[in-house]
Amino acid sequence: MTAILDREDAPSVPPTLWTRDFSFYFAARVVSLLGDAMMPVATALAVGAVYGVSGVGYVLAVWTAPFVLFVLFGGVFSDRIGARAMMVGADLVRIVTQGVLAVAFFTGTPSLWLLMVASALSGTAAAMFQPGVNGMVPLVAKDPQRANGTLKIADAATQLGGPVLAGALMALTGAGAVYALDAATFLVSGLCLALIRLAPAAGTGAGAGGGGGKSSTVLLDLRRGWTEFRSRSWMWSVILVWVFFGMFVFGPYIPLGSRLIGDRLGEAAYGWAMAALGAGTVIGGLVAIRFRPARPLAAGAVALTGFVCIPLSAALELPPLPLMAGHLLGGASWAFWSVMWSTSVQTQVAPDVLNRVTAYEVAGSVSGVAVGQALVGPVSSIVEPRDLLFVSTGVAAAVCAALLLIPPIRRLRRI
Repeated sequence: MTAILDREDAPSVPPTLWTRDFSFYFAARVVSLLGDAMMPVATALAVGAVYGVSGVGYVLAVWTAPFVLFVLFGGVFSDRIGARAMMVGADLVRIVTQGVLAVAFFTGTPSLWLLMVASALSGTAAAMFQPGVNGMVPLVAKDPQRANGTLKIADAATQLGGPVLAGALMALTGAGAVYALDAATFLVSGLCLALIRLAPAAGTGAGAGGGGGKSSTVLLDLRRGWTEFRSRSWMWSVILVWVFFGMFVFGPYIPLGSRLIGDRLGEAAYGWAMAALGAGTVIGGLVAIRFRPARPLAAGAVALTGFVCIPLSAALELPPLPLMAGHLLGGASWAFWSVMWSTSVQTQVAPDVLNRVTAYEVAGSVSGVAVGQALVGPVSSIVEPRDLLFVSTGVAAAVCAALLLIPPIRRLRRI
């Protein structure tokens, strides 16, 4: 354990983080993450009130399924034409999808098919956007771990304020205002990303074909990304474990947690639990900025054991304060692991294939989430939500043990 937690000496004078490019990138991520933080609450409450747990699960699943299907192509295109261009285009698409849903909620009750179509288009756009999120960090920051920690704190702040804001808007004006504000966040994000100044080589990926030149094709680029991904046993081992995490923990939690907490303590309590999750993420991000373990994934796996408190606190039907404490600890654990993982990927993978490799790891980790979201409705009609959350707790603990028992993950050293 001591070897896992040993720190490597940091530079005496860390590089400047708040450059012009990183500041614009940070602003883009903050506003986009705020919208993302509001949507689970809005979806769980607005869609759930009309179409039940199954409706929430279907809407989330049709967002996740195209995301998994197309994120690999998002990685290829990000390496070909540049991550920033793909991210701006994806923001433009989501301005339209969220704007249409805002109008639909303002004027009445949107049909389930409209919710699912808009969710599918939004998921496809997110697939084009997400590979660049990881790939852009080394381009705008000289210290990726510090940048990732700072971004995780921003994520935490939005997780803290987003659910509360969504709950307030839902109570005062309805779901339409939440979707309209979400559309506005994508507008601001796209503008900030467009203002970033990247060197020509960085802005266009690795030439026209991400390493293959004029003769390169999409299939060849996909194959190159797969080869790079497969060659790193620590990476595909984590993703293999993560499929089960997504299927049994991440995928089911939002529909199950919102129902179990909301029905017992009210919708406001669910919003405060999500806010506590965001506050914990702030703490985890601050720790990750300062603490640089020699074996980042092993240290992250040790920290991740605290995540079991999230499904466990909901399953035990705890009062509001202990429930929030469980989400606080789980959020801190999740944030620290996330920074260790993101930094490992960014520093261990060559820049010219980083977006494609990121796409493979994202597709693998999210595939389990899609399955969990699709199945949670039918399964919850047979098995009590409380019992399903106990299953989630056990799987979360098993995932942490697996991460520590797999040698390539445990032994990976920091670069």
